Amino acid sequence: MLRHRDYTIDNPGVQVDFPKLARGGVDASFFALYIPADMGEDQARNHAYAMLEELEIQMARATDKVAFARTAADVAANKEKGLVSIMLGLENASPIGHDIAVLEDLAARGVRYVTLTHSEDNQICDSCTGRGKWGGLSPFGRDLVKEMNRLGVLVDVAHCADSTVREVLEVSESPVVCTHGCCRALHNHPRNLPDDLLKAIAFRGGVVGMSIYPDFLTDLPNPGVGKVVDHIEHAIDVCGIDHVGLGTDYDGIDYTASGLEDVSKFQIILDVLHGRGYTQNEVDKVAGQNFLNLL
Repeated sequence: MLRHRDYTIDNPGVQVDFPKLARGGVDASFFALYIPADMGEDQARNHAYAMLEELEIQMARATDKVAFARTAADVAANKEKGLVSIMLGLENASPIGHDIAVLEDLAARGVRYVTLTHSEDNQICDSCTGRGKWGGLSPFGRDLVKEMNRLGVLVDVAHCADSTVREVLEVSESPVVCTHGCCRALHNHPRNLPDDLLKAIAFRGGVVGMSIYPDFLTDLPNPGVGKVVDHIEHAIDVCGIDHVGLGTDYDGIDYTASGLEDVSKFQIILDVLHGRGYTQNEVDKVAGQNFLNLL
């Protein structure tokens, strides 16, 4: 949110704002409070709250366009009013430090998932692009996962090392999500999940969200929407239709698969799924119903 952007207007050349969400037919979207990996604990915490406060200010200026949502029922109610639902995630748990009270406060203010780490190992766990500090979860990380279960906050393993994902699945008593990544079987990138972990997340009732970031899709230049749908289809084949969603990572990436340059183009993904023979019910599940079911 700290992009010096007015989200209430249609900004040229940007990936997300409230008008683009509406134009793309998006009923609900997670906004992630993204914390860079190089921030210290105090700086990370201040940054998270600054983003949350800025979002609250901007949404208060657009009550005719958007409203917060915490549950699937909230999303349905907002849609009836013609409003786009904004839900909250925390991308990188570093602001929590070792203080469960911070998690409790963020949950009370609407955060529904926490991505445990980002591009480096932190106090919670190992990153897929880290050095393997813990060999998975730290001792505090194990406690944090249990507290997230208690509070009804989804555990997000995007950016996590494979060893972290496996340990999270052992510790968590609730379904686990991967909000944005792709399939390693189609492209060998550390941010993508191998089939055994895709299956394990699905077996525990979780959902995997497919990204539109070209680096996760292929080595070939300028991949299009079809390559995104290739990863979605592979995930469906591995996980089943009830465990696959979309985690585009708009505004978290510098460039997208061709044809999906901003969130107003979101419907194109669904059109390609229809073209490949998926029913409306199946497309609805991938488009968001599977994530809503977890909420």
